[in-house]
Amino acid sequence: MVRTTPARPLDITELFPELREHSTTATRLHPRPGAPTVADSSVGGPLLWPADEVWPVCDDAGAHEPYNLTTPAAVRRRREILATAQAREPLPGGDFLTAEERAELDAADALDLDDLIEDRIPLVPVAQLYRQDIPDYAGPDGTDLLQVLWCPVDHSDRHYSPRVFLYWRDSSAVGPLLEAPPEPLVISDMYLPVPCVVHPEQVREYQYADLLPDDLRERLAEWDDDEDDSRPHYQTDLSLAPGWKVGGYANWSLTDPYPMDCAACGTAMTLIFTVDSGDWNGMHCSWRPSEENPTASPDTVGVQIGRGYSLYTFRCPESFDHPPATAMQ
Repeated sequence: MVRTTPARPLDITELFPELREHSTTATRLHPRPGAPTVADSSVGGPLLWPADEVWPVCDDAGAHEPYNLTTPAAVRRRREILATAQAREPLPGGDFLTAEERAELDAADALDLDDLIEDRIPLVPVAQLYRQDIPDYAGPDGTDLLQVLWCPVDHSDRHYSPRVFLYWRDSSAVGPLLEAPPEPLVISDMYLPVPCVVHPEQVREYQYADLLPDDLRERLAEWDDDEDDSRPHYQTDLSLAPGWKVGGYANWSLTDPYPMDCAACGTAMTLIFTVDSGDWNGMHCSWRPSEENPTASPDTVGVQIGRGYSLYTFRCPESFDHPPATAMQ
């Protein structure tokens, strides 16, 4: 099923035509649980990975933090137990879980895995994006595939979020495939995506308000401060789409905007990929796809960034070989 963002409550450029000069497109991915293959664009799905290419690991053990540690198998089992509990009739006495289920989850929570973060940790697939599916795909000439992976534990040098790695490929040049990529022995319970198919949709975004020219920002703020709470607001309803995205602009609502400059050359970096804790904001549902059940949860991937934030990945416009940078907002 396609996913379609409802039309914005109003066209903000009719009131502020200058915003057209501060706009860009983004591709909302709308990931939903499914069974993607290596030939599909996906979130948390299998990657088209060459058999003769070593699976990458994170060797930055000094930055690994022992927060919410568990195993991939324990995360998957927890999801199975909770899905079973949600689908059945209430238990006698109103309990959500059986005694056996609760004991199994408690045992998983009691695992002592802290020592494992001192080792090299195999990366976890986050997304695979084919150019043909993603209008806002950006990659080196001769590539048609972007693969996003991360180290699935918190890193102290990345504001306690995962370390992200980007790989671009020419899919036609990939020969025999790696059939069973190594899986980490330890992960954070928040960083293992549910395998999802994607429903790409291109939308128009407008720059975060504090990064607009002073005069325009001030007039927008005055308009936004109107006491009519029923009217849409620039930041929440009109400018930046929530959810997993390619391209677009970052939302700096957790902190003031700060420079994202390339560590290799100092060039201002460009947003390439967004991981979000939900496909839409539960309090501001104007971005919920029209096809979605109003009672559906916006958490479709099982990933949480901080306390429900987003993780933005930036690339250097001077060279795709320069390392990416991330910001949690």
